[in-house]
Amino acid sequence: MKIVVLDGYAENPGDLSWDPLRTFGEITVYDRVSYEESPAIAEAIGDAEIVLTNKTPVSRATIDRCPKIRLITVLATGYNIVDTDYCREKGIPVCNVPVYGTYSVSQFAIALLLEVCHHIGAHDRGVHEGEWAANPDWSYWNYPLIELQGKTAGILGLGNIGRRTAAVVSALGMDVIAYNPHQSEEGRQFAEYVSQDELFARSDVIFLHMPLRPSNKGIICKENIAKMKDGVILINNSRGQMVVEADLAEALNSGKVAAAGLDVVSTEPVRADNPLLKAKNCIITPHISWAAKESRRRIMDVTADNIRAFLEGTPVNVVNGV
Repeated sequence: MKIVVLDGYAENPGDLSWDPLRTFGEITVYDRVSYEESPAIAEAIGDAEIVLTNKTPVSRATIDRCPKIRLITVLATGYNIVDTDYCREKGIPVCNVPVYGTYSVSQFAIALLLEVCHHIGAHDRGVHEGEWAANPDWSYWNYPLIELQGKTAGILGLGNIGRRTAAVVSALGMDVIAYNPHQSEEGRQFAEYVSQDELFARSDVIFLHMPLRPSNKGIICKENIAKMKDGVILINNSRGQMVVEADLAEALNSGKVAAAGLDVVSTEPVRADNPLLKAKNCIITPHISWAAKESRRRIMDVTADNIRAFLEGTPVNVVNGV
């Protein structure tokens, strides 16, 4: 069995081992091939039967050029980079890792919020650059400091990550409301379900914790921002395509949105002309919410389980119905 990993560096920059996968056959690991559609992807796959990818696209053209592919497993939860419909036509199961980053992604969302509230990085730099020593007062702050107690957190998407975030912000003293297309008794233990428009109107802080779907692409747009409180805070470490970036930048610059903490943007890596790079009070980190070593180890373990189950004839975590 030949296995190829198309972009292994992000999953394993050297602090994990690929050994759990070596038991299934000969494995070739590329640090990265191409994050854009390219003939190089098919060349890298060659005659491999099992393909592992994170953000390298596997298109219809690539699949046609690599007829020996029997399984594609994504080193992530999102699988939009694979042509799953064509894989279904060809009888190729596509598997993902449905739950691995609940704790780390939620933790990162909270980190973004707390950075917005306290600007710890900026104050640390100021101290190291001598601002505190030169200040006439015994303490100083260069930004407004925000207490979260009593404020309302609105969570768009109350799945595993959303529920975890709800638990943490509740512990910080926030009231929690949520919008989710499907409501559950479990969800009601964490948040009050409301409509999407009510969430926009009531929230002091809005978290995006939804998987990207056609129905929520561009959900943070001029029309919906107008429904929000003046001075709302936006936290997004889900998918950048949920935000109309020009509209958010305009709202940040006007003060309608007080601040944004983002770990994702619409095109990654971020393009130099992204308007959010020059927007006021906008924190952007390079899509690392998922990347704690503990999370990446879970990805490795579940991927090994996906391959094992496929070889045993009982595929798991299949997203395209094969």
